[in-house]
Amino acid sequence: MARDVFDLSGKVALVTGGNGGIGLGMARGLAGKGCDIAIWGTNAAKNSAAKAELGALGVRVVEMVCDVGDQEQVRTSFATVIDALGHVDAVFANAGVGGRAESFATMTDEEWHRVMRVNLDGAFYTAQEAVRHMVPRGEGGSIVFTTSGSAYFGQQRGQHYGASKAGMISMMRAIAVEHARHGIRSNAVLPGWIESEMTAPAFGWDTFVSKVLPRVPLRRWGDPDDFSGIAVYLASDASRYHTGDVITIDGGYHSF
Repeated sequence: MARDVFDLSGKVALVTGGNGGIGLGMARGLAGKGCDIAIWGTNAAKNSAAKAELGALGVRVVEMVCDVGDQEQVRTSFATVIDALGHVDAVFANAGVGGRAESFATMTDEEWHRVMRVNLDGAFYTAQEAVRHMVPRGEGGSIVFTTSGSAYFGQQRGQHYGASKAGMISMMRAIAVEHARHGIRSNAVLPGWIESEMTAPAFGWDTFVSKVLPRVPLRRWGDPDDFSGIAVYLASDASRYHTGDVITIDGGYHSF
């Protein structure tokens, strides 16, 4: 009987920002294939709700409040995950915040660093702890970043957001090159317009909807569960020769 390369039984995945949106969609897919899950988020109530939902799928779930922009919190939280679940096979550095600037000219230093602190610094701290765990363990692993089309295309009032996501892609590729020898794969997922708390303000603006939705060839907004499959693939042996890549899940938006 052929082996199921998508079976994640016995594996453990950490999903930052995993208590909602794309992160929770990823976690649902992983848990559905038997993967034990660690959830990091800054909202304790949402963390608890995600734990209850995922635990109902029959896997072990650990949730904790962790601000990924705080290096010491990341170190402590990663150690707690290891203590609770034994090891980590896949890390999804998904936590992120959007921009709030009224214009580039008026963007403050505080606003610039608020976005960089979570989106880029947080991804760095998370991925670094993953590598520090995976290399000596000697069994390889998968590190996945959630990036954005703004890494490639101009986003007005989003210079800091785009820069953080572009930096993430560069970091991802460098990790892929340096740590391939350790069996560690590193990739990024690039979403299109996905219905979530972060995009709710835009989706509530009629002008935005009327102009953007027709540019999505599949003619619908994305759903967090659209990321369940790619998460399973990247955490599984099916992707064992796939690294250094940006995988776009956008309904065709960036192709039109």
